[in-house]
Amino acid sequence: MDFVYNLVVVTHLLGMAAVVGGWAAGRPDVNTVMVWGARAQLLSGIALVGLAESIDALGKDPVMAKIVVKLTIAVAVTALAEMSHADAKRGKRVAWMADAAGGLAVVNVFVAALWN
Repeated sequence: MDFVYNLVVVTHLLGMAAVVGGWAAGRPDVNTVMVWGARAQLLSGIALVGLAESIDALGKDPVMAKIVVKLTIAVAVTALAEMSHADAKRGKRVAWMADAAGGLAVVNVFVAALWN
């Protein structure tokens, strides 16, 4: 089961790389890589919490306040990426949405790394 957990962690990290890298490469528009990265982040994050709870992967109980903050930010990133990408398909450019999605993804990395 540890292998599955580690595989989901890799998926989560690749999703983060896609969001942040897509933001850096595609400014001011949200590109498809960023949208799929946001989706992967959200789904793999939810899976990680479930796995961590069920197999005690962290060696301790996850901090639920941290998980709620990260989930809220991840939902916002995904929503902003989806809306901005849909607007771009219709020819409407909303640069602040792309910047907000990318910036919030970076904030989520800081929350993950610095909140113990």
